[in-house]
Amino acid sequence: MKNTKLIIGVLLIVVGITGFWGGMKYQQSKGFSMTGRLDPEQTRRSSNSGMVSGEIIDRDETSITVKQADESTKIILLSENTGVSKTSEGSVDDLKTGETVMIFGQKNPDGSISAANIQLNPQFREGLNIMHR
Repeated sequence: MKNTKLIIGVLLIVVGITGFWGGMKYQQSKGFSMTGRLDPEQTRRSSNSGMVSGEIIDRDETSITVKQADESTKIILLSENTGVSKTSEGSVDDLKTGETVMIFGQKNPDGSISAANIQLNPQFREGLNIMHR
């Protein structure tokens, strides 16, 4: 009887450790490193879906250029329907060189993105910024 309880206890410990390890590996497969930042490969996959995050390096009246974590750049097209979010209400005038942004929109055939919404200074997981600085 004691042996049965001991075996069950050991099995529960092994299952718990295995579950914890499996959860850690699953989270890593989602693109987040242990520091809470996206890896460059995740940034490339996100770019294919119309989501971009990075630093604004150039801006004109109709577009911004964003440098991503993998050092590549993406042109983001702006329109009167593009929303801009920040802690308080934002506008296109708030999109300045050096700002960190996350863009959601439609990918165009030429590789640019038509922005539907832009978040200024996006914060993730207890205030950690998603971008490498």
